[in-house]
Amino acid sequence: MVTSTPPTNRIGLTMAEYKGAPSTLCDGCGHDAITAQIIKAFYELGKEPHMVAKLSGIGCSSKTPAYFLNRSHGFNSVHGRMPSVATGVSAANHTLSLIGVSGDGDTASIGLGQFCHLVRRNVPMIYIVENNGVYGLTKGQFSATADLGSKAKSGVINELPPIDLCGLAIELGCSFVGRSFAGDPKQLVALLKAAGSHKGTAVIDVISPCVTFNNHEGSTKAYKYAKEMETPLHELGYIPFFEQISVDYEPGSMQEVEMHDGSKIRLKKTERNYDPTNQTQAILTIKEAHDKKEFLTGLLYINEDKEDFSTIMNVGDAPLATLPQEITRPAKSVLEEIMAGLK
Repeated sequence: MVTSTPPTNRIGLTMAEYKGAPSTLCDGCGHDAITAQIIKAFYELGKEPHMVAKLSGIGCSSKTPAYFLNRSHGFNSVHGRMPSVATGVSAANHTLSLIGVSGDGDTASIGLGQFCHLVRRNVPMIYIVENNGVYGLTKGQFSATADLGSKAKSGVINELPPIDLCGLAIELGCSFVGRSFAGDPKQLVALLKAAGSHKGTAVIDVISPCVTFNNHEGSTKAYKYAKEMETPLHELGYIPFFEQISVDYEPGSMQEVEMHDGSKIRLKKTERNYDPTNQTQAILTIKEAHDKKEFLTGLLYINEDKEDFSTIMNVGDAPLATLPQEITRPAKSVLEEIMAGLK
């Protein structure tokens, strides 16, 4: 019997080596579709799993890090506090690639203040919001991202306006903001790969339908509604620095953004003349989409010139976690000098 050898990526690992435990989420959950694209993106980028730290808070979304990269580091924090833990991890060991998975409740409600400060500091990490508009673990109440007028499974109508996490992130100066749909794997994996090469906070808000509590007629986070109302800004392509770069679009129809490591994002224009490096245009375009009850997908905003948290804080080349005690612990004479200066 002849058995075929599974293909490997550029560092010699198979796709299976990027997977995790079997999912315990509901069949058809959008979160599982996102997990599949995270696995694919990290495999294709050739990231070493042991050099990745996975972080999450509380909620259905925050269970998903168990389902990918089982050879990486992981920390499941308390509700809404994942950004603080991520900031600490980044400060302790800036050589790790960070990916945080949160939900619309974990980020837009109890964790909103934490999210704002993570973005303000530009902590280098991928921050994924698995956005279904409901609290799935507590039986489907509206979350802070539920659209005005959206109908719950019980028939209740949401009377409160939503928080748009992409719009908020751009207002706060986030250096990479994208939105996608769990049912659009091609676009999502390209966004994830680009975010993985970005030096700073990369926020990706992913509409991820809850098949149990928010996939019915009247929901604006359902599969059917999302497919009908999704409006891509552009076709998104990503070329890692280690691949040969070739042009395959008509002249004048493509915009290219170079990343810190030499990788490139290629944006093939649709009918919109959209520039993702224009912060003002990004905010206005999101607001216009709200008025039309559309949700825009693609790379909404990018700023490759903004310094990340490690650079701002002058973190040295050696990770802080590896420094010996004689360097990290001040001598008694230093402490006495500090105390004398406070008198």
